[in-house]
Amino acid sequence: MKYLKSQMQQLIKDNKELHARFKEMKAEHGLEKNNALKALYHSEVADGGKYQLAYQELDHPKK
Repeated sequence: MKYLKSQMQQLIKDNKELHARFKEMKAEHGLEKNNALKALYHSEVADGGKYQLAYQELDHPKK
């Protein structure tokens, strides 16, 4: 699985809990948007994270 900024942005947009975590991470650690997206990906999505399946589903758009 590979990090894609556009997929991460879509995932955050679609999930209120993840969006709140994103804002919290930016404020708490003083991160810029892109760095916060990557940090959130590695902490909540990659390697069996809570949102991994939802992220992977964005690879296969519904027809």
